Amino acid sequence: MAYTLDLSAKPDTPSLVNITGLTRQGLVEALIASGVVEARKAKMRATQIWRWVHHYGFTDFDKMTDIAKDQRGPLAEKFTLARPEVVERQISQDGTRKWLIRMAPGIEVETVYIPDVGRSGALCVSSQVGCTLNCSFCHTGTQKLVRNLTAAEIVAQVQIARDDLEEWPSPKEDRKLSNIVFMGMGEPLYNLDSVSDAIDIISDNEGIAISRRRITVSTSGVVPELEALGNRTAAMLAISLHATNDDLRDMLVPLNKKYPLKELMAGIRNYPGISNARRVTFEYVMLKDVNDSPAEARALLGLLKGIPAKINLIPFNPWPGTNYQCSDWKTIERFAAILNKAGYASPIRTPRGRDILAACGQLKSESEKTRASELRKQDRVAPLPYGNLASGL
Repeated sequence: MAYTLDLSAKPDTPSLVNITGLTRQGLVEALIASGVVEARKAKMRATQIWRWVHHYGFTDFDKMTDIAKDQRGPLAEKFTLARPEVVERQISQDGTRKWLIRMAPGIEVETVYIPDVGRSGALCVSSQVGCTLNCSFCHTGTQKLVRNLTAAEIVAQVQIARDDLEEWPSPKEDRKLSNIVFMGMGEPLYNLDSVSDAIDIISDNEGIAISRRRITVSTSGVVPELEALGNRTAAMLAISLHATNDDLRDMLVPLNKKYPLKELMAGIRNYPGISNARRVTFEYVMLKDVNDSPAEARALLGLLKGIPAKINLIPFNPWPGTNYQCSDWKTIERFAAILNKAGYASPIRTPRGRDILAACGQLKSESEKTRASELRKQDRVAPLPYGNLASGL
């Protein structure tokens, strides 16, 4: 008997339509289908609801003062504005915030806010529960894939961050949350429909209003979906690279066996909108005696020749059970110097959120690990082992 993995997202309350994940047109259609709003008034009503939900952050129809009282109740009977449950909230010594969010029973993801990144602060969102890629240096990859997240569940991560940062209504200036990076749990291009809809919602000027040029989608290299990503989202592209030859990348990023470097680089060169003003970010985690030699740096230059690029060098921070070690600091600086001399911006990413395991490749929902607070109580240990942090900003 054959078995297949059901990746479809299954919201906790299927009887109610979640407005959070509806695009503008989707909201219009849902209002008409509900029978609550007449077709001739649906577009106007959708615009009103959109602003209350995505600009003001409201979760209660009764507070939508420009909608008639006799219509608010019927709307609440057909639709939901509820946020998912925040199971745990942690704040690092450096200001990084991490939320464990329960989307449904047994469906948990982690989301991280990093201050002073991008224009002012970036939110690292998840697109799947778990991951299939099994990158050997990544803790998240050790959690089996459960399912894709819905657009509503992706947007809800932004809303929860906004709630916690007290950033409603959506500010035009001096905002704390200025950038979105799809670098949390999962491979975004294996959930492109939901990711695309979420980006449409997040970037809408009458709502959350984060520019598409401040939204970055990171992929390990799902080549067939690169063109669609660019055409559908106009998002900035980041590539989880980490190696300059197929033999090593096959080991570090097993997806490379399916889409080797030659195919990946061709896909990147054809990414819609790529230019000096829209550079591709290449993420390169620094692994001691694995990929950190001067020869590897020179090979990287050859691989990226002709591509408008920025290279983020990520010091690796071990997680429990890993056999990798971080490159020595002098080795990282020497690697960066070779890239800089060739004209590439190659910042060394300062690890953030180490003390709360909020780092790149470190996210892993609590349904798959003992709750950190419980572990500390049981073993009376000091802060948890250090991790890596999201890059590509």
